[in-house]
Amino acid sequence: MITPIVLSIKVALLAVSIDAVLGTLLARALARRSFPGKNLVESCIMLPMVLPPTVLGYGLLILLGKRGLLGRLLQEMFGLQIVFTWWAAIVAAAVVSFPLMYQSAKAAFCSVDVSLEQAARTLGSGEGRVFLRVTLPLAYPGLLAGLVLAFARALGEFGATLMIAGNIPGKTQTIPLAIYFAVETGDNQLARNLVLAITVMAFGALFWLNSWSKKKLQTLQQGGDVRVKSSHS
Repeated sequence: MITPIVLSIKVALLAVSIDAVLGTLLARALARRSFPGKNLVESCIMLPMVLPPTVLGYGLLILLGKRGLLGRLLQEMFGLQIVFTWWAAIVAAAVVSFPLMYQSAKAAFCSVDVSLEQAARTLGSGEGRVFLRVTLPLAYPGLLAGLVLAFARALGEFGATLMIAGNIPGKTQTIPLAIYFAVETGDNQLARNLVLAITVMAFGALFWLNSWSKKKLQTLQQGGDVRVKSSHS
């Protein structure tokens, strides 16, 4: 029982790490820019959110399989095979959860006051420094929300993982896969324990996010009240 839990946490954390980097950079690049085809690009980014996971899994299998474009390239150049390894589970989880990270990051960057960034530029800060010192700290509540939601989604990924990583105990068998095959083999006790474990982890992540968001909002409101009182005094 412990092995699928540990593997699921590792897969979810690594998938979210990929989403955090790519989602943040992509959201930053697209948040305030308009160009022909932007709607098409964003529709493609959000597509994994609405497509059935088995469809995504099949697409990844075609792409990363031995005869796939990327899979054949990796095999010939580096001798790497991703399909039916735990890296395939990471790829599946990252793809499925990516839209949640991107959408939260985009909303966070759009909410940042542009005048603050401009003020930093007029003081001589370069774009990299503005992003790290101004934009990122102001956007981090939204980025954190995206990370938690993406983690919860990656933790529960099933269909795409089964298609591209398979169900190999101790290697690619995450909690959702272990639950499914435990039910198939009649091991209801194991299934119940794993259901409880993943429910507690997902609920805990969402409960913490809601509690943190509430405290953050209260802090901002208190800060606003203090500023208002100071201006009247």
